[in-house]
Amino acid sequence: MSAAPVSVNPVSPAVPPTPVVATPDTVLPVAASAAGAATALSAPTMLHPLVRPGGASAPAAEPAATTATVTGDAAAAAAAAAEPEPEATPEAGPDPEQVLAAYEWRFHHETLRELVDNPDELREIRDRLTEKLTPATDNPTRARLLSLRAVVSRILGDLTKALSDGKMALVHAEATGELRRIALAKARLAHVLQWRGDFTEADKLFAEANSSELPDRLRATMHEHAGRSCLDQGRYMEAFNHFEKALELRKVEDPELITRTEMALDAVSMKIAENGMGPYPRSMDEILQVSKPPVPRFDERVQCWGFAGTDGRTVISPAFADVQPFRDGAAWVRRPEMETWELIDEAGTRLIDGRAGWLGVGSFSDGLAWVSRDGAGNWVAIDKQGRVVISTGFEDVRPFRRGLAAVRRGGWGAVDKQGRAVVPFQFTGFATALTDGRYVDGFSDEGLAIVDAGGRKGVVDRTGAVVVPPVHPALVIHPVAFLIAGPSGRWGALDRKGRPFIDPELPSRQVVMEELDRLLADTKPVL
Repeated sequence: MSAAPVSVNPVSPAVPPTPVVATPDTVLPVAASAAGAATALSAPTMLHPLVRPGGASAPAAEPAATTATVTGDAAAAAAAAAEPEPEATPEAGPDPEQVLAAYEWRFHHETLRELVDNPDELREIRDRLTEKLTPATDNPTRARLLSLRAVVSRILGDLTKALSDGKMALVHAEATGELRRIALAKARLAHVLQWRGDFTEADKLFAEANSSELPDRLRATMHEHAGRSCLDQGRYMEAFNHFEKALELRKVEDPELITRTEMALDAVSMKIAENGMGPYPRSMDEILQVSKPPVPRFDERVQCWGFAGTDGRTVISPAFADVQPFRDGAAWVRRPEMETWELIDEAGTRLIDGRAGWLGVGSFSDGLAWVSRDGAGNWVAIDKQGRVVISTGFEDVRPFRRGLAAVRRGGWGAVDKQGRAVVPFQFTGFATALTDGRYVDGFSDEGLAIVDAGGRKGVVDRTGAVVVPPVHPALVIHPVAFLIAGPSGRWGALDRKGRPFIDPELPSRQVVMEELDRLLADTKPVL
């Protein structure tokens, strides 16, 4: 994504410290919530009784049974990868980001919303964030500071300011193209929308933000907050599922999260006792507001393929000898009398005629599809109007993913949607493996790809820069590191700049992941 223009002035100027007054803007009434939803609150910073999870200092995590040699300041490096670090500030006094990260929050035992004893202290933190924000001109810094200021404004009940900052933070975050930064901005904006009662959009943003490519600690915190949103709506079973997932993701001891989650489960149990179970959990498609496309169905009577809707009814009559599933709103179909493919939309309207002459076709992705006249090579990319966008004929291709596609011309490389070579054609293949068990064709959501050079693996980013030279027998992308296997088959890790992090002396990559979890135990995302 191209960088958006950077706004120099902060979106919301600092306000003088005035008492918080409950207004309709503090927490908006919910027009149509699920059965048994919590009553909208009027002053979230002034509620009682109070609950402080983990009042005592959390005990240090016990060392893993299998120890590893950690190179350099590993804990700091892991924390930096888990969430972008604030830049050093020359100002005197405590850094507001560090103060916010170390803040001990209290929570209402029923609503699970943050409470503060001293609103003036938070206003001072917000003012200090504004001081850091004013001279900032780069998208990463403005995304981080605006979204943190949105957090503070939300907790103070200034939801209009929080919404403005949260939306602008997301604009700046998306301009960076960085997965973690975008996810944090989405989650913080979602939390503001939840407090405003805009649950549909809040839940959608929480779901979009919670990528499996993020660190487990951050994902667990996102599930925790998504569960709170469900609790507000009376979706108690769904809330329970989120809280359980938060615990499941934290494989190392996390007393603070455990305490908060136990409190959340108690709140759910209390609401269920009062109001019943509430509605059944929604599917991910429902939360993301994604409509399912028609699916292929073979008609035995006419011996042809058509398409059926989610209710099983025929929506596109059976008239095709062969079909492909709908992707990106379009599907390739082939009529009995033709050898070439035509393209239709979800209503069955023809977009590209079979007379265009494509014998080989690939599904659409990012608005483009690879097609070939002989079905064996010379692949070119077209749009849904049939216009050739990339005319270079490639020997083999993979679908576009986030603007890039792996292609082969002699060796494997990658091109962007204009056909410009981003990764040179010098590799024997792409082998992008993620720690969640997935293999990706080309680049991950984070813009990283594992390349194979004669059996040795390395990492390139979406600009084509080599992050890890292809010298490792095996390599897997971890949310905060790269897991590598040494010549002896033992595992270690590199940091996100490709530098040695954990020496390859552990028996399996699972043990390396557990060691990384242990090193990240002290990081605490602020959402």
